[in-house]
Amino acid sequence: MSESKPYFSLTKPDPRRWVALVVVLIAAFRDAVDVTVVHIAIPDIQADTGASLSQIQWITGGYALSYALGLITGGRLGDLFGRKKIFLLGVAGFTLTSLVCGLAGTPEVLLAGRIAQGAMAALMVPQVLSIIHVTFPTSERGKVFGVYGAVMALGTLAGPLVGALLVQWNLFDLAWRPIFLVNLPLGAAGLIAGALLIRESKGERAQRLDGVGVALATAGLLMLVLPLTQGRELGWPAWTYASMAGALPVLALFVAWERHLTRHGGSPLVVLSLFSRRSFAGGQSVQLLFGLASGVFFLAWTLYLQLGLGFSPLKAGLSGMPLSAAMMAGAGLSMQVLVPSFGRRALQGGALLAVAGMLLFAVFAVFAVFATRYGTDIALWQTMLPLIPMGLGMGLIIAPLTDLVLSEVPHQHAGSASGLTSTTMQLGQAVGVALSSVVFFGHLGAGDPAARAHALPDAFTGSLWYVATAFAAAFALLFTLPRRTRTSSTDSTPEHTEKQKQEPQPIA
Repeated sequence: MSESKPYFSLTKPDPRRWVALVVVLIAAFRDAVDVTVVHIAIPDIQADTGASLSQIQWITGGYALSYALGLITGGRLGDLFGRKKIFLLGVAGFTLTSLVCGLAGTPEVLLAGRIAQGAMAALMVPQVLSIIHVTFPTSERGKVFGVYGAVMALGTLAGPLVGALLVQWNLFDLAWRPIFLVNLPLGAAGLIAGALLIRESKGERAQRLDGVGVALATAGLLMLVLPLTQGRELGWPAWTYASMAGALPVLALFVAWERHLTRHGGSPLVVLSLFSRRSFAGGQSVQLLFGLASGVFFLAWTLYLQLGLGFSPLKAGLSGMPLSAAMMAGAGLSMQVLVPSFGRRALQGGALLAVAGMLLFAVFAVFAVFATRYGTDIALWQTMLPLIPMGLGMGLIIAPLTDLVLSEVPHQHAGSASGLTSTTMQLGQAVGVALSSVVFFGHLGAGDPAARAHALPDAFTGSLWYVATAFAAAFALLFTLPRRTRTSSTDSTPEHTEKQKQEPQPIA
């Protein structure tokens, strides 16, 4: 144990911690909204800026990719330089990049703004959990993390609806731009409140940032995702295949470097020994598949509703409400009733429910032929119904998955493992959006999607089979998780509890 004094005493909880919690939760809510708010505005953005299909994919997927690549690094920077300091830097950067996105006159500027916005979110969001961890005593953390989960679910629910309302209202004749500009007053208020209310903290044993690991991981993933996004539109030139092939040795070099750092007592970006545990490796695979499925589905679904069915942004936003509501219901049911009684089988039931939702969507799309037969006269219930089993299924899995994955992880690696789990999901979403180039736009064919509305039902139906396959594969991989959550006996000893009070673990 280090002899240095803690950055501040955990024996005297910060009296302002509940007000500070509101500040950091608003920041987390802003990120959850911005992940989904753009989907509803895609047709308006494309019509206004003339963005190409690949640019539209990058406007949605670029945020997720830069966010995923920066999550672990953002957490480490908070440990090194101060969590409050990095949080406020992230809030300021997120606000400025939102302004860039809102004022963008070309798709190139909007794309650059979205990528930068994702990078700023990667600085801001990891500090939320870290600040909660070091600000609240152990007895209060369960309640606080429950509130955090509810806020994130609410953000997912609010994103499409907020985007639809702002586009529909056309405030100050700005069309889609208020979906970004609304962040400006929230960001300014967050900066002032955060500076006044949040107490600073650092990791006691934080080491140097693994810059080489960051560079290698970023390069390898970009070499994989870029050709997937650009390849179809460019006719799959030779460089796309070379890039995807070259990504493998770069990522292999990243793994070799991380092992080298571990052997020599360094601070690797990724703790590779975690993957030797079957439950952890399997859980990360499930997270990746869920990210892939959602990345493919939400982009295709949004274009299908608005361009294929002729839904207004508001009607499309309302169509998505059952999904988020069902996710919240499934999460509560899973954590409170099903997982305590059935363990892993509750999650597997959720995967099968999600598959059922996709199959029901496919039946509706094939037999109703919404776009050509019914057009805008389609009832909302016909687009909402398949989302209920899908949302319930996703809620049954997402809520308890982290707990089950971490149940076999040593306590000293819990922070790093949590960061990896978040990163895997975000990376999966980014790759899923990139794969839409093949599984959705490939079915749609060449040309502007708005001019090919007649082909959208077939393209959407084709993409659903990929999503259903991803959920089915998640069902199989869930067998790698333990049947029940197991807590190590060492985690509940008085000595361990006292040590935890004195030595907060940094969250990556």
